[in-house]
Amino acid sequence: MSLNDADVRRIARLARLRVSDEEVTEVGRQLNGILGLIEKLQAIDTEGVEPMSHARDVALRLRDDEATAPNIRDKFQAIAPAVENGLYLVPKVIE
Repeated sequence: MSLNDADVRRIARLARLRVSDEEVTEVGRQLNGILGLIEKLQAIDTEGVEPMSHARDVALRLRDDEATAPNIRDKFQAIAPAVENGLYLVPKVIE
């Protein structure tokens, strides 16, 4: 696929890019290069190749899910305007 100057101007307008008349030829050459690379990639036979989530087979190092901060809920609730059974009471906003 080869883009002409009109195609480049239209793509630039759709992408909200300002491309001057002097830049149209260079931008068109670059876009045609990108489209050529895409055509080459589409021509590669990928039959039997499983999709991967990452380019390398990596595993994340996980740590135990343990609380590290002290529980100071009682301290915070001591200064709250209204608390009941460990829950904050707030004014009703939806009827």
